[in-house]
Amino acid sequence: MEHSLTRPSKVIRTEALGCDNFRLTVMAPQIAEEARPGQFVMLQAAPGQDPLLRRPFSIHQVTGAGTVQILFKVVGRGTKILSETKEGDYLSVFGPLGKGFNLNSQSANICMVGGGMGIAPLLFLGKWLLRSGFNGKLEALLGARNGEEIGPLQEDFIHLGINPVIATDDGSAGHHGLVTELMLKQMDPGEDWLVLTCGPYPMMRGVAEICRGMNWPCQVSMETMMACGMGACLGCAISKPNDLHSYQHVCKDGPVFDMSDIVWK
Repeated sequence: MEHSLTRPSKVIRTEALGCDNFRLTVMAPQIAEEARPGQFVMLQAAPGQDPLLRRPFSIHQVTGAGTVQILFKVVGRGTKILSETKEGDYLSVFGPLGKGFNLNSQSANICMVGGGMGIAPLLFLGKWLLRSGFNGKLEALLGARNGEEIGPLQEDFIHLGINPVIATDDGSAGHHGLVTELMLKQMDPGEDWLVLTCGPYPMMRGVAEICRGMNWPCQVSMETMMACGMGACLGCAISKPNDLHSYQHVCKDGPVFDMSDIVWK
């Protein structure tokens, strides 16, 4: 039996962005209307039970026309199948799910820090902030392995009116090094900042360390394996910082957490 949040959604477009990265656009008006930055969806890669489990994906972008975009890298059989979907195909999409970014902060300025596929929810976030009338400084610091991987995503932010600052591992675009190294170059320590971040765990740990040192509030969007997206399977449990024998669930309690709610190892 299908859950009430499950939507049969028509594929509008599948784009190859290079470096095994793809962007999938589906028609899902209810999800587009209800989604908030930082939430995610669960996609069934193919009809039937092969592969059995849905895959979790951050919501990359929504439009007033009712479309929803996800960004993904081909890393296994499920994402390989998704990369081969064609216009007119239908996918079962479950969502929107989870708790997104808390944008009620009184911070004067916001810095979004993303790495790799963790850049995906930040485009939706940036568009949301601009449309909500946010008038403080809005920085986007984006990291990737190389220029080919970051290029199409950089253009998306520029199209919004946000000029991102780039870091690449190989130095082929922007700063040669870690995206965290850009933070104190772009963010005035004497100013009031809220940092919103998504990406690989080591990157977010580094972001959190800098924020703690500068006394900047920071929200982190955790990436982990999920099977159900509702907290039923307990597959995405992570420890609570004040009681390592108690757990919180990324799909239900997150995926966005305050940095103080994460046990950084």
